[in-house]
Amino acid sequence: MNEPGVYVPRRVVTANAAGGKSYILSDGPTPHVLEVGPARGLINLWATDRDGPDLAAEDGAARPVRLEPPVGGTVFRFFQLSPRPTAPVPAQVAEAGAAAAFEMMEAAHLRVDTARDAGMHLSSTVDYIVLLRGRVKLVLDKDETVLNPFDVVVQRGTNHAWVNLEETPALLLAVLIDASHASRVAR
Repeated sequence: MNEPGVYVPRRVVTANAAGGKSYILSDGPTPHVLEVGPARGLINLWATDRDGPDLAAEDGAARPVRLEPPVGGTVFRFFQLSPRPTAPVPAQVAEAGAAAAFEMMEAAHLRVDTARDAGMHLSSTVDYIVLLRGRVKLVLDKDETVLNPFDVVVQRGTNHAWVNLEETPALLLAVLIDASHASRVAR
C-alpha cells in the first residue's frame, strides 16, 4: 500500500504462446492510474470494447482513464476515495472540488443533479462494486446506506455519490458495463 497517495496494485496479465502454451505476459504495477484528488483516483486494470474481449490484446486498459467504460464495453478497476475531511467543507468548496474531479475523469456531463451531494453523478452503466477497505456511505436521490468491507452494490444507472466515513482512504473494486443502449425504468 502506498498511502497517502492512490493505491497502485500489482497486475499480472497472462497470454498464450504460438503453440498454445500459457505464460505471463506482464507482471507489475498497472500503469493506468488517474489521480483526481489527494488519495482519490481511478485505477484501471482492464477494459473491453463494444466488439467484446480481445484475447490477443497485450494491454486492454491501454486507453485514457475515464470514469465511464468504452461505448459497448467494460472497465475493471479499483477506485479510491479520499479520507473524510477533518473539518466541515463549505458547499462552494465541495462543489468546486467535485466539478474539477469530474472534469479530470471526462465525466462533467454525468453531474445531472448534485442537490444531495456535490459528488452525485449518473452514468448509463451497470456497475458491480465491492468495498474492500473502509466504511463508505452510498448516497442516492431518496436513500442512503452505509457499506462495510465486502459489501456489494449493483449500481444500475442511478444518480449516486460515495462518501468516505473514515480518516483513511477507502478502496473499492468495480466492474462497469456500458448500458447506454438500455432503457431506464421508473418506479
